[in-house]
Amino acid sequence: MKNILSFLLIFTFMAGPAWAQDDESPYRTRFSVDAPVIVAGMGLSAYGLKLMQDKPGFTEEEVLNLSKNDVNGFDRFGAGNYNLDAKKISDFPFYGSFAMPLVMLLNDNVRSKTGQVLVLYVETMAITGALFTMTNGNVERARPLVYNRSVPLDDRMEANAQNSFFAGHTAATAAATFFAAKVFHDFNPDSPARPYVWAAAAVVPATVGYLRLEAGKHFLSDNLIGYTVGAATGILIPQLHKKSNNTGLSVTPAIIPTFNGMASQGAAVSYTF
Repeated sequence: MKNILSFLLIFTFMAGPAWAQDDESPYRTRFSVDAPVIVAGMGLSAYGLKLMQDKPGFTEEEVLNLSKNDVNGFDRFGAGNYNLDAKKISDFPFYGSFAMPLVMLLNDNVRSKTGQVLVLYVETMAITGALFTMTNGNVERARPLVYNRSVPLDDRMEANAQNSFFAGHTAATAAATFFAAKVFHDFNPDSPARPYVWAAAAVVPATVGYLRLEAGKHFLSDNLIGYTVGAATGILIPQLHKKSNNTGLSVTPAIIPTFNGMASQGAAVSYTF
């Protein structure tokens, strides 16, 4: 997760002066809205990461008393999974997915709005990171590998062994790939390649989720939720910024009161019926 935060910071500086509106772009970005959202997302991601790292590890007695029968019936088949090769392989599509939005820049229509697309990408990943770390930091769920008695006891007792819910690799991958597909879709309304781009966006995070399941890092439900959160964020953030947004959802600047009686600039999400 530290690598992801560093990645977002670098992209923020790369984006440059991307806040100005362009009539040729399908999106509308505003510094007064998007900058606070990005900063808040990164801040919550860092705080959530600290919560994850500060979790108490299992005691030896707790680990030895764990039983696969304690796992719900839907996920029980995955309890005890442990495959180091699957874990290593999962990192390739995981990190590779972060480049998909950059690949979209090879498209002439997208490349002409590089700065604006990068801002939306950073915002998407910052929000995904915040949702993941804050959830994981406040929920304790043993990873599937903890139920495998052949796994070294130290690995089963560490704090990270309680970070199963939900799947961060799957969520981040889905956010990146679905964001790329959504941007390509919006910039190229007549392209025959759109179905193939969406298919690739769906397959890559599904592959990561399968590998993380085999590796014993996450249960099936962890991956399904991570996939859903990532895909939803990757699609919704660009959609909320569309000039012709037909969903009824919108993001607007808002004045938010604070506990000391002062007010600060923020953003509000609204839905019009």
